[in-house]
Amino acid sequence: QAQLVESGGGLVQAGGSLRLSCAASGRTFSNLPMGWFRQAPGKEREFVAAINWSGGSTYYADSVKGRFTISRDNAKNTVYLQMNSLKPEDTAVYYCGAGKNRIVLVTTTQRVGSWGQGTQVTVSS
Repeated sequence: QAQLVESGGGLVQAGGSLRLSCAASGRTFSNLPMGWFRQAPGKEREFVAAINWSGGSTYYADSVKGRFTISRDNAKNTVYLQMNSLKPEDTAVYYCGAGKNRIVLVTTTQRVGSWGQGTQVTVSS
């Protein structure tokens, strides 16, 4: 299994931007689809964005489409989440997750094989 470490979270005003990073260890990273999820207090963990193993396909939750961009650099074993036009409702702990196999996009928590520890994103109004 891949070991994942997120970074880049913080406090930002509404309308601002943040870039999250998820560094992975293990030789299998470049073969796995990756995803970003988030969990707000008192709510279930929800899907945010997913990317396939090569970076050629991406998928977004409707709530972030047009504002967030997922990307990956397999040479650096890192996946990114660029978040623009942030809103207070984007406040949550953000987690990256690695898929269980090469094929299935990570669009639900059940499809995640490895989780990072999470990074807090707080958007003030």
